[in-house]
Amino acid sequence: MKNNINILKRLKKLIPKHIKPKFNNDLELLSWNQKQGKIYSKTMIRENKAMKMQSILGRSGIRELYMNCSFDNYKIENKGQKRALEAAKKYAKEFNGNIASFIFSGRPGTGKNHLASAIGNHLILNGKNVLIVTVADLMSNMKGTFNGNSNITEENLLNNLSNVDLLMIDEIGIQTESRYEKVIINQIVDRRSSSKRPTGMLSNLDYKGMKSLLGERVIDRMRLGNSLWITFEWESFRKNVKGNEY
Repeated sequence: MKNNINILKRLKKLIPKHIKPKFNNDLELLSWNQKQGKIYSKTMIRENKAMKMQSILGRSGIRELYMNCSFDNYKIENKGQKRALEAAKKYAKEFNGNIASFIFSGRPGTGKNHLASAIGNHLILNGKNVLIVTVADLMSNMKGTFNGNSNITEENLLNNLSNVDLLMIDEIGIQTESRYEKVIINQIVDRRSSSKRPTGMLSNLDYKGMKSLLGERVIDRMRLGNSLWITFEWESFRKNVKGNEY
């Protein structure tokens, strides 16, 4: 405090008379310092949270392109996108204690991954465990458990996938539609719904295609609770993505 007063006195002597000083007395200077300290503290908290999120997201399956996706930077160009954003925000806000799953279906490049990642980012910052995995990666990991040198069994992997707070399965419908893939997805959804843990799905397929691919049993379990199904019907936005948006 004494140092601040001395500095203020010296500054007043150096400042030309025609220039009005920002601080007229030591109390104003002290108040300014306190405000700056609070601003700096809040900035550090935000930066630390961001660093923590980046560290966690690096292991969550959220790709680099989507790591900074949020509800705030989702671009709205039509009423459908506005409804999708509001529904996704509501889902994330009401996630605690909610068994509802969600399905984002529709054309490629329409923002399904952005909103799914925004949900994941929001939940991670609120202490939840989130995992996004493509069907291809899921099956690759499953088949890897067959290797005699693997440290994890198929059962262990299924349990891990069943225990995260939110599991999102991406690119449903791109797979080769093998019976084994359907069985694995069925087992995952069954285990998660039985333990009251929601599942998210992202697909280019419509309702009929999803039902045909996964079967009525899986689709029915995805309806538990106040489930969410959003159809992304607008044009692809990918032609506008430069990679430095977020």
